Amino acid sequence: MNFKVFGKWDSTNLVVRDIGIRAYLNTGGNTVPHSYGKYAKVKFGNSHYSMVERLANKLMVTGHIKDNRTHKKASGRDSGKKQKALKSVRKSLEIIEKKTSENPLQVLIRAVEYSAPIEETTRIRQGGIIAHRPVNVAPIRRVDLALRFLSHGASARSFKSKQSVETSLAAEIIAAGSGDQKCYAVSKRDELERVAASAR
Repeated sequence: MNFKVFGKWDSTNLVVRDIGIRAYLNTGGNTVPHSYGKYAKVKFGNSHYSMVERLANKLMVTGHIKDNRTHKKASGRDSGKKQKALKSVRKSLEIIEKKTSENPLQVLIRAVEYSAPIEETTRIRQGGIIAHRPVNVAPIRRVDLALRFLSHGASARSFKSKQSVETSLAAEIIAAGSGDQKCYAVSKRDELERVAASAR
């Protein structure tokens, strides 16, 4: 039996064009995307969670961002408030449906595809010198980074602004879904890939 996400949106006929992340982008799930940490200790357990739940988890992140300017904008505010995060995601999906007149889950998939970096850098020590080397990004990390960029972009848009988190998240997903270079998620992906290309 196929459940509709939040009782509204069908998740059966969604198309993932990026072959690399297709296996790790779980589009199905329950009516309420909440798994209660069922796969927390399972290897690659993130791939079992629906992408809607993973996005909600990214919204309530507590972690510190290395750049102090963005630390206040994206962390420590909604940690542990899962129901609040799920409500924000549901409202943003409703806004996306109104603005685009299509299944918001499909728009979210496109946003993840456009925001997922293919290449990044890692630090390697060579004879006492730390050098940056480009590496391919694992598929599950590509999805994680894309969802993180989307949530950080939404937090940055709504920080000290009259715009709500739901509206800013919807705007970020729509912009990333259309491949807009000006939106936070796509620009961060481009920045990572540009740094990796210069480290070759």
